[in-house]
Amino acid sequence: MGGFIQVGRAPEDWRQMIAKGCWTFLYMSYLYYAVEDLTEDRHTAAVTAVGWVALVSFVLGYFFLVLGPRPEHLVPWRNRLLGGLYVLAVTLTLTLGPSWTVLLVYVSISSGVQLPLKWGLRVVPAIALTVAALGVLNGFGTAEMLLLVLPTLLGGGAMMAVVQMGRTMRELREARATVAHLAANEERLRLARDLHDLLGHSLSLITLKSELAGRMLPDKPEAAAQQVADIERVSRQALVDVREAVSGFRRPTLDAELAGARTALAAAGIAADLTRVSVGHADSGHSDSGHADLAPDEEGALAWALREAVTNVVRHSGARRCEIAVEETGDELCLTVTDDGRGPGGAHGNGLTGLTERLALADGRLETGPGPRAGFRLRAYVPLSRRVAA
Repeated sequence: MGGFIQVGRAPEDWRQMIAKGCWTFLYMSYLYYAVEDLTEDRHTAAVTAVGWVALVSFVLGYFFLVLGPRPEHLVPWRNRLLGGLYVLAVTLTLTLGPSWTVLLVYVSISSGVQLPLKWGLRVVPAIALTVAALGVLNGFGTAEMLLLVLPTLLGGGAMMAVVQMGRTMRELREARATVAHLAANEERLRLARDLHDLLGHSLSLITLKSELAGRMLPDKPEAAAQQVADIERVSRQALVDVREAVSGFRRPTLDAELAGARTALAAAGIAADLTRVSVGHADSGHSDSGHADLAPDEEGALAWALREAVTNVVRHSGARRCEIAVEETGDELCLTVTDDGRGPGGAHGNGLTGLTERLALADGRLETGPGPRAGFRLRAYVPLSRRVAA
């Protein structure tokens, strides 16, 4: 299979050279007529000697065009050589006799190999017309004419098809390699986003609980032990989440992230207001985020947005209060996270940049800026898929 793939391409090693040489030699049977003309004492010794030199030169030039290297800087020289072979074949036919017309078959094959497709489609028929004209000039019958014109057309056409097939196969291999590279990059970006969001949230919570346990330890050992138990639980859950992220199965839900948001905000001493979470229903601060028109991918993107927003509030805002709202706005579902902290602190970091990309994959968008009463506000939108009633 590897040898077949190299058809229409210059050989790259000795094995390919030998294989392609064997195929090339199969076409050399047409030279029988020219060799016979030189060995039947039809010409003088001087003419015969010149004929042999011309024939050997023609064959060497043909082999170079079919088997030789094809760097870009040699293309003009190879085209000149092709033109030289054409002139040599016509000259030998006109001077030594009709037996030499067969050389134009090799010129046609070389043209199919050497020339771009648009030029090959013009040159090969032109060579076939030359063969026909020389046949008429030498008085060929119909059978003899067909035996030369058809191989000229078919040989050149077949080589053009083979070369084009080789180019197409190389382009397909390159395209497949490009697709694989892009897929690998996309997977790396997904993994980087997931790990950033997962570990940033979990490590922030572990840090807060560790500090809280340290403050409680002298006077409240039982409460400190509870915080340590929470640290162990969060660590184990973080390990599970990382494994799922690496495996590509991690898809958070709004319910889980809302519960995690309460825990993280409480551990940081930040009052959490979730009374405007109205995706399903809200009852005494408890929410059910199941929504008939919210697709899993969109819910996952919104859940990641909530995790990233709460992580930023806990780590960077210095806020005392955080409001979380999930509401319908037309054909979209909007998550709003607002705090009363220090407000925007410059350019977006990796978390918000990755979150923007994640929402874009779900046809959503991200808006950030100052809150209505200072602080910082994050809004994430995802589309709802409205169901048509039967």
